[in-house]
Amino acid sequence: MLLLGTLEPAAAQSKSSRTSASPPNTTKSAAVRVVPAYNDKTPKRYDLTARASQIDPRAKEHPEIGFVFNKDGKPQDVQHAVVDTRVKPRGKLVIWLMGHNQGLFERISGYGLHGIQVHYANGWFGKLNKEPPPDELYLGRIRLEAATGEDFSPDIDIPLPDGMAERSRQFVKWLAKENPQGKWEQFLTEEGDLRWEDVIMSGISHGSTTAARFAVHQKVDRVVMFSGPRDQLEGWYKLPSATPHERFFGFTHVLDGGWTADHYCRSWLLLGLNDFGPIVNVDDAKPPFSNTRRLVTNANVGNDANKAHGASVPGGPSPKNSKGVYLYEDVWKYLFTHPVDRKGPAVPAEADCTLEHQVKGQK
Repeated sequence: MLLLGTLEPAAAQSKSSRTSASPPNTTKSAAVRVVPAYNDKTPKRYDLTARASQIDPRAKEHPEIGFVFNKDGKPQDVQHAVVDTRVKPRGKLVIWLMGHNQGLFERISGYGLHGIQVHYANGWFGKLNKEPPPDELYLGRIRLEAATGEDFSPDIDIPLPDGMAERSRQFVKWLAKENPQGKWEQFLTEEGDLRWEDVIMSGISHGSTTAARFAVHQKVDRVVMFSGPRDQLEGWYKLPSATPHERFFGFTHVLDGGWTADHYCRSWLLLGLNDFGPIVNVDDAKPPFSNTRRLVTNANVGNDANKAHGASVPGGPSPKNSKGVYLYEDVWKYLFTHPVDRKGPAVPAEADCTLEHQVKGQK
């Protein structure tokens, strides 16, 4: 049996230079709302961009972690958004935590979802990642500070305007004004906060891990984790989760290095995803994939672990059939749209997956 434990999250302490505006993790779900229909005279897919530093004058650079607005003469803080007014809207907003992926954005908009990709202070990872970490909540605290802009970690200083949550809120406010055809205002409360219960957090690799960590802290509609999560020596997965575990969906390639030393299977088990079905290989299954939350593939990537890591999302490494069609079209749609109340049967934790690692005592 998998024992989830009861670690206590580090309490956020306010800094004098900050405004505490990140929504609390106890946000209650609002009553079922009516998704507004589009009123667009020329329906189409809108691909929109805007620089974070131009949207919010409070936004700052953090060169100490390689987080800047310009590099080699090119802007680095360009943010992307997508909505397709030709498709019936689902009333959900995807926040993508990694570099822009046009292929993925075309697909989520085709499912009737809105999507944004924000530039937030995530450059810390290459400089502050430590193995082993000083304690099993170390990276989780840093991720949470980068996501919320609140003071969760003594190892980094990310002010509110540079965290993912505030960057997302400011971007949606801008989109509501600049693209009224997209009905972006539906994702804002009357007070102007993000309506987190209608947000889908998603990312790949480092981004999927931060998406999961944020969702443990803040209740969201669902989490879609590509090639992750992978804080392999951390215990934040065991914290009480604001987002119910059945709302976490993962997809990886079995040749991805994240399977080394059971990193991915450990993360999924600590999140309790085995309560909603077995690991299903999509190469041998069809939707709804036994209603599971844990999907894998062994499709041909030339036995290249790096290609395997990127194969889970649309793009160069993702395998295609003989007709040039991506193999995972049904998988991507399932991850973002499968009803969360349809769950697979609980299964025991895989006996060959190592859950415990030797780390120093937590702070």
